[in-house]
Amino acid sequence: MRAAFMYGAGDVRVETAPDPVIVDQTDAIVRTVRSCICGSDLHPYHSAPRTAEGRPMGHELIAVVEEVGSEVRTIKPGDFVVVPFAFQDNTCVFCREGMHTSCLHGGWYGSAETGGLQADLARVPLADGSLVKVPDVDPATADEGLLASLLTLSDVYLTGYHAAHMGQVEPGKTVTVIGDGAVGLSAVLAAKQLGAERIILMGRHTVRTDLGIRFGATDVVAARGAEGVAEVLDLTNGEGSHIVLEAVGHMPAYEQAYGIVRPGGIISRVGVPQYEEAPIGFGSLFGKNARLAGGPAPVRAYLEAAIPQVLSGQINPGLVFDRTVAIDDVPAGYRAMDDRTALKVMVTP
Repeated sequence: MRAAFMYGAGDVRVETAPDPVIVDQTDAIVRTVRSCICGSDLHPYHSAPRTAEGRPMGHELIAVVEEVGSEVRTIKPGDFVVVPFAFQDNTCVFCREGMHTSCLHGGWYGSAETGGLQADLARVPLADGSLVKVPDVDPATADEGLLASLLTLSDVYLTGYHAAHMGQVEPGKTVTVIGDGAVGLSAVLAAKQLGAERIILMGRHTVRTDLGIRFGATDVVAARGAEGVAEVLDLTNGEGSHIVLEAVGHMPAYEQAYGIVRPGGIISRVGVPQYEEAPIGFGSLFGKNARLAGGPAPVRAYLEAAIPQVLSGQINPGLVFDRTVAIDDVPAGYRAMDDRTALKVMVTP
């Protein structure tokens, strides 16, 4: 099979690799329908050390099941499934509490043991707990837009939803979203679905913020830093935002977040933090009685509700994809996302 590997910063290659096989009898082997490149993949693309053995890439996938282990009970060959970006058993205490990314027996793609999902085939551990079947859809004949929206449920849309959920978005609230990438735009759409009264999108790329407006943003602030904070405060009569959804992961975005959040408000972060320490003292969180929430999205917790929303057309998060490449052209897809000529790149077999 073909699969994408990263050998260091800026060095992504598509190579021929051995087909995956059943290792544990709870595994499934799936064949790719669509995969994609994530904004979080750009972090190692910028900074990963050079290595002689490439790191398997990719963690977002919709697929058809090819083979299952003898202990798999709920999934069978031929099923069309969404593959969440983390695998989990869906039965441990943390899964039962809705924190699937902390599953006691789960884990992540991108290692030599698990492989990556930017590939023709993939091994999915804990298939019964990880895979969710899409009913009544034949991927061979399905509309491309439907496939795109289903693919967002493996990570990007439901990560945006997780930000809004953890931020306790509800009717009557003002929400500010920091970041006009695919996750930020997904957070706008999710905040709209949860009934936010006002949604301020902080971003400076017009094509992206235009999509944000289509998704439900009521205001756009292009400025950053202190100027951006001042504009949001001006829009909110100096009060700040009830909820701030931070979808970037860099310190300047976090600093904007605590500058914008109103007293008693919530900052919900889903941008993977590229820093180890962040201010939480009087001048940031403590003085405002502000709360900090968010983390890796437990996508599996939200899938059963989200799939019908996509199938009915209630939401169309697949609009975040603005470029499609074949798997052999994955390196070009990384370059396009890195230089911001593409918002999010879909990958076809």
